[in-house]
Amino acid sequence: MDSPRNVTEFFMLGLSQNPKVQRVLFVFFLIVYLVSVGGNLLIMITIVFSPTLGSPMYFFLSCLSFIDTCYSSCMTPKLIADSLYEGRAFTFEGCLAQFFVAHLLGGTEIILLTVMAYDRYVAICKPLHYMAVMTWHLCALLVGLAWLGGFLHSLAQLLLVLQLPFCGPHVINHFVCDLYPLLELACTDTSVIGLLVVANSGVICLLNFLLLAASYLIILRSLRSHSAEGRRRALSTCGAHFTVVALFFVPCIFIYMRPSSTLSIDKIVAVFYCILTPMFNPLIYTLRNAEVKNALKNLWKK
Repeated sequence: MDSPRNVTEFFMLGLSQNPKVQRVLFVFFLIVYLVSVGGNLLIMITIVFSPTLGSPMYFFLSCLSFIDTCYSSCMTPKLIADSLYEGRAFTFEGCLAQFFVAHLLGGTEIILLTVMAYDRYVAICKPLHYMAVMTWHLCALLVGLAWLGGFLHSLAQLLLVLQLPFCGPHVINHFVCDLYPLLELACTDTSVIGLLVVANSGVICLLNFLLLAASYLIILRSLRSHSAEGRRRALSTCGAHFTVVALFFVPCIFIYMRPSSTLSIDKIVAVFYCILTPMFNPLIYTLRNAEVKNALKNLWKK
């Protein structure tokens, strides 16, 4: 049964109501968006057309770049457009669509980063069995499971929102439609739903982050038996991956591993993991990975 609601659209307050600040934000986020999309597309094109980047690790990296491109496109264009206009109306259906897609992509990325950590664990700790374990069938299956997990996570979040009655006000003190800002507008007690959010989003983020941290501790321990060159290459690859993990997981844990509430710093934290992290990922993997840099050079020569 649909929940009663008198709200057909929301008004987003965004990051600032100052026209001068808005113009600065417009230029800043436009540059960030172009760099983010351009960098991630370049990573995908390089991996597709470079025979030297045919290992499962780069297959997963191309999937991550695709998700980051979509994730950035789900958030940033609306933020850029809102920086140009005083009216920031967002239809109820449009708000829920952004909400669903953002959590679909975010949940998928969380699982994919865990899959990438497993790939590095097998490659470093069991190198002789790597090709036998990480078959292309398994890689495709793991990516499919990541998308399925992201879909189920996002669907659970959406069902929570659809149960809420909205009867006004309709002003969201944020620049994206997310669960906690929406809970503040609901005309009912949302304490139980807040706990369900922690159980769904918060625990998923925390458990995956702890699992990832444990896997890298095991990898670091196993590196003692490797050569100096092997340790250097493994640390370069794993260092880039763990940097991406920290940039994505730490803000998510901060947002979702607490009771239902919004803080003044939440919008800045959201800018970091929604807008900036998709831009940082291709830069981190490119600058710290010699194989990707060489493949980029060869691609430019063609």
